[in-house]
Parts: sequence; structure tokens; C-alpha cells
Amino acid sequence: MSEGVHRHRRDFRRAAWVNVIGNAAKIAVEGAAGLAFGSFSLLADAAHSLADLVASVVVLVWGTSSYDEPDDTHPHGHDRIEPLTALFVGAVIALLGLSLLNQSVRGLLYSTDVTFSPLLLGALAFAIVDMYLVYRYTQAINREIGSTALDALAVDCLNDIYTSLAAVIGVTGVVFGVPELDAVAGGLVSLIVVSQGVSIARENVDYLVGAAPSSEKREAISRTLRDHPGVQGIHDLTVYYDGTVLEVEVHVEVDGEMPLRDAHDLETALVTALREQDDVGDAHVHLDPSGIGEWKDHVES
Repeated sequence: MSEGVHRHRRDFRRAAWVNVIGNAAKIAVEGAAGLAFGSFSLLADAAHSLADLVASVVVLVWGTSSYDEPDDTHPHGHDRIEPLTALFVGAVIALLGLSLLNQSVRGLLYSTDVTFSPLLLGALAFAIVDMYLVYRYTQAINREIGSTALDALAVDCLNDIYTSLAAVIGVTGVVFGVPELDAVAGGLVSLIVVSQGVSIARENVDYLVGAAPSSEKREAISRTLRDHPGVQGIHDLTVYYDGTVLEVEVHVEVDGEMPLRDAHDLETALVTALREQDDVGDAHVHLDPSGIGEWKDHVES
């Protein structure tokens, strides 16, 4: 394992641990305050973080496997483990949003008995600061790593802040005799949470099923090949996601009289140029003598 990969794996594990500890602290503080004063808002927010804690543990245990080297059972590496982990987190976020929406509707239909205490607001203030610090740390680590799993955890930290703010509105509503504010605010936040969870899940499904990148990315790869002076044409260009990185397969047309060593050097140069493209993990270039017209299912000028 290279030094860079080792460092990324270490930082990934640290960020995942920070999320685990941050969620555990939030659950302990909000759960204790919610139970002590019968606050539905705090108990719901603590329950939300309980599922977040499970997601964080899954990322910690499962997500680090994406940095393992290729082996006999995974000859192309473990890159798809990371989007699979992020997909799980996205699904958890969406399900939590639906659960919160259900609880909010029930809160509108059935009143709850809450005893107000400044400790309720103190617990919520702790939760908000806690999740904000975890969010900033996760984002700082992920600027270099670019992990979809850590990005999903960072989004979940923001969701926690939103739900805690909704709980603040609910507790404030109790003070002024309007407990319905809790349910209304919770319902609005829950819709945001569901939307973000679905967005994360959809993005990572594309990574898992080998979807094609944007047309702009495909054109940039095509242009990199065509700009080389030894390339006379390209065809059968295929670009698809393998995990969070792109795989490129292409047939390149060259001078059929080119010496074998020169052809080898040209192929090496093209593969190197492609691998230097953002998001490209590997490239497979097949050289064809120009003008023979074989395998031209899709022609690139």
C-alpha cells in the first residue's frame, strides 16, 4: 500500500471515529434531557442520531475496506465498497426522514406533555455545536480524500443540526403555549432530510451499476486522445464508473506501418495521459491500424 493510500485510509478512519463519538455524545445528552423532562422533540432527535450512529459504525468498519489492495477475490480492487457504504448511509437518512415525518404528523394529531426546563435548550445547544464541529472536521478531512461515504456522513451531520433546530422551535413553542410548532417544524425538516438521503442514494447507485459520466467528461477524455499527434482516429470509446473512479476502454487508430516499439510507447503515453484526467482510475487502449474499419460500432472523429 502506497504512503498516500495509507494516509488516506488513516484519515478516513479518524473521520469515521469522530462521527461515531460525536453521535454517541449527542444521543447521551439529548436522551437524558428528553427522558427527564418528557420532551418528544429531544427524544425524537436522539433516536434520529441513534440510527446515525449505526451508519457511522458501518462506514468505520466497512468503508475502510475500499482502501484494501486488489487480491485474488477482488482483482480490480475494492473501490465499489465505498459507494455501497454511502448508499447505505443515504438509505438510512431517507428512512429517518420518513420516520421523522411520521412522528411530526402524529404530533399534530396527538398532544404531548412536556415540562419545560432550560436544560432542554442547553442539551440542544450542545447537540448543535457537537454536530457542527463533527461536520467541519469531516469536511476538512474529505477535501483531500474525496470519499463519498464521508460526504454522506457530513450531509447527515447537517441533517442533525436541522433536526436539532426544529427541536429548539418545538421547545420554544412549549414555553409560549404553542406545542404544535414542534410538529410543523419537524415535518418541514423531515422533507429536507428525505430529499438529501434520496440524492445521496441515487448518486451512489450510479457508481455501483457502472453508469456513464457526463457528456463533458466523455468529451474531455476523447479530446485527450485526439490531441496526440500519433492518433489518426478513435472508435468504440467506453467510459463508465467502477466504484467512484472512471474506467476507459478505447480503440485508437494509428499508422499501420509504425514500429512495434513506437506503438508500445504511444500506447503508454495515451494510458498515462488518460490516468492523469480527474476521476479516471484506469484506462485500456487498443491500437488499430488506421483504415481497416473493424469494430467501428461507434466512430469518433
